[in-house]
Amino acid sequence: MNLLEVKGLTKKYGDKLALDGFSFKVPKNSVFGLLGPNGAGKTTLIRILNQITQPDSGEINLDGRPLKPKDVELIGYLPEERGLYKSMKVAEQIIYLAQLKGLSKKDAKKRMHYWFDRLNIKGWGDKKIEELSKGMAQKIQFIVTVIHNPPLLILDEPFSGFDPVNANLIKNEILTLKEEGATIILSTHRMENVEELCDNIALIHKSKKVLDGSVRTIKNNYRTQTYEVGFQSERAEEITRQLSGNFTVQPAYFKDITAQAKLQVKLNDHQSTTSLLKFLIDTKVEITHFSELVPSINDIFIKTVEQHG
Repeated sequence: MNLLEVKGLTKKYGDKLALDGFSFKVPKNSVFGLLGPNGAGKTTLIRILNQITQPDSGEINLDGRPLKPKDVELIGYLPEERGLYKSMKVAEQIIYLAQLKGLSKKDAKKRMHYWFDRLNIKGWGDKKIEELSKGMAQKIQFIVTVIHNPPLLILDEPFSGFDPVNANLIKNEILTLKEEGATIILSTHRMENVEELCDNIALIHKSKKVLDGSVRTIKNNYRTQTYEVGFQSERAEEITRQLSGNFTVQPAYFKDITAQAKLQVKLNDHQSTTSLLKFLIDTKVEITHFSELVPSINDIFIKTVEQHG
């Protein structure tokens, strides 16, 4: 079942078409990657979902019904350009913004301290935002986003400003929120985070959707039936020639200090992984490395954008 369904969104700013009939669905309890180059239309889409601006045409359904102004309480939005009051104390700010999302002051304090514990920031309540590092302020922004337990989270570049340790901490919290029932839209240029976190993605380019689906299905569709093979043998050169006569072979450059021969082997039509393995086993080589070259989301992103000009 889908928590969010967007149908045919179109938005113009003067003569510029920011969104052109954009549609997608976000399944409940999933992480959905909203991807695209700069200027593709992602920010416009996020602004429409948050009802900061309105589309010229199209529909947005949240949990099976049309999106309404009051639904802002059901959404947690972490903007790329952070929006905290720099001279305001951390605790005062969190409680104030939580109350705007419908929490009582008592519940806001309780949940604030829960998140202080979760993110290892006890004792920060009396600090002002301007006294914090970028990464520390980012943690406060994250708390403000999730404190009212919204069913839908929209996170725009949530790892900006974090060192690797704290980025990993936030990744784990995102996955925990998903496990606890949240649905998350993640907009980021860091494709490695998409690989780790996202169940489904949509790629927008020049205001149009050019790719969408589950990460697993998309990667499977872009497979090239190519494998990295490393082996040891006194007959390495001879076996390489034999491989070249049966498969498409070229040198490879992967990390394996034990491999005497490192090859990239592409299966031809009607060949299978089993036929390649059987060939290697029959030659009696010592196989030290064997892995499929699966395209990364980063590779797919670049290839799809280039295909669409």
